[in-house]
Amino acid sequence: MYAFLLSTIAGISTLIGFLFIYIKKDRDSMISKALGFASGVMLTISVIDLIPSSFLLMIKNNSNIYTLLFIIIGFLIGVIISSVIDKRVGEQSKKGTKLYKLGLITMLVIMMHNIPEGIATFITTTNNIKLGLILTIAIALHNIPEGISISIPIYYSTNSKFKAFLYTFISGMSEPLGALISYLFLARFVNDTILGIIYSIIAGMMINISINELYKEATHYNRKNTVIYFIIGSFIMILNHILFG
Repeated sequence: MYAFLLSTIAGISTLIGFLFIYIKKDRDSMISKALGFASGVMLTISVIDLIPSSFLLMIKNNSNIYTLLFIIIGFLIGVIISSVIDKRVGEQSKKGTKLYKLGLITMLVIMMHNIPEGIATFITTTNNIKLGLILTIAIALHNIPEGISISIPIYYSTNSKFKAFLYTFISGMSEPLGALISYLFLARFVNDTILGIIYSIIAGMMINISINELYKEATHYNRKNTVIYFIIGSFIMILNHILFG
């Protein structure tokens, strides 16, 4: 129950990012800042967290060559998956706007990111409560900017606070969903190699979306804001990594 509680707290923190829709600013300025910030967050999480975690997990049971090969293959699979999602969401988006599509894609990618995080939090907490608590704090802190990256595009493309809340909430709840999946099915079967491959796939997805979708779209609104807030988002994630590992 403690493991489920911590996973839920980590997921719920995503909703703090939703509160940023109440900041009254020029629409284009707010969008460029939010998308630039989200791009920096997602790219940095992938580079300093997901890829190193993938390597450290897989190197325990595999040689250096196989570990690097698995990471590269997983990364490329992630890029392909995110590209397919991008295309499919673009075709099916009823709103017909690039901004709405970005919100949906970001939600889906972050959900896929949160599920293994929930699995990791559950397994870690059941083995070491103190370490699970530290992991929860770290995840909660980087879930806040993830909430911003979902709620801002959805809100400004639909003008609906409810939809912005709902999509952000669904993304956050994928964290305890990961814990539940782990409890019911995976706790006895997931090994370090499988979890490492999953992280490499998600890294490919997040880097592809952050560069080819979020950053590119943000520059259409305000290039200067995009660069500044990309750096801010990246710096916050690096600081979070230094403080909480």
